[in-house]
Amino acid sequence: MIKIAIFASGTGSNARKIIEYLDGHTQIEVGLILSNRTNAKVLDLADEYGIHKRVISKDNFKDKGFTIGILESFNISYVILAGFLWLIPEYMIESYHRKIINIHPSLLPKYGGKGMYGMNVHRAVKANNEIESGISIHYVNSEFDEGEIIFQSKCTLEQNDSPETIAKKVLELEHKHFPRIIEKIILNT
Repeated sequence: MIKIAIFASGTGSNARKIIEYLDGHTQIEVGLILSNRTNAKVLDLADEYGIHKRVISKDNFKDKGFTIGILESFNISYVILAGFLWLIPEYMIESYHRKIINIHPSLLPKYGGKGMYGMNVHRAVKANNEIESGISIHYVNSEFDEGEIIFQSKCTLEQNDSPETIAKKVLELEHKHFPRIIEKIILNT
């Protein structure tokens, strides 16, 4: 069984879709949910689905032995970032080369980088009167949102779309594609 860890900082809507999609899978399972926030709603999913969970501090996250130790103790082969807001340390990128996957709520390289997450992205898309937005699923490297793009999906924007409307359209794409692309990457490597 190939075990993945989901790293998330918030509510976990993408984490839920991944867990549901992989529930009963014969080759892949979610072995760990890790968060940097003790009150993150994503931790409730771990309880709901009987998945191991850990909360990590910034200092512990910077410590290679500590973090890799956690991942190895749960036999984690892939790390999935589903709304995790910390930059991944270089030691993790080396230890999990091409095995850390992130989703971003824009068509990278547009609207990526430090501080570009959640509604910040959708407000910027609206402010620039973009006619489309979408998602980017990419490998993680040492810079925010600059890793090799694996998959993108677009949605058309209307002139009267608010940032909240854009967010809803993009989230639908995330939920539709992220679990399937994760499965495809894992089974084809």
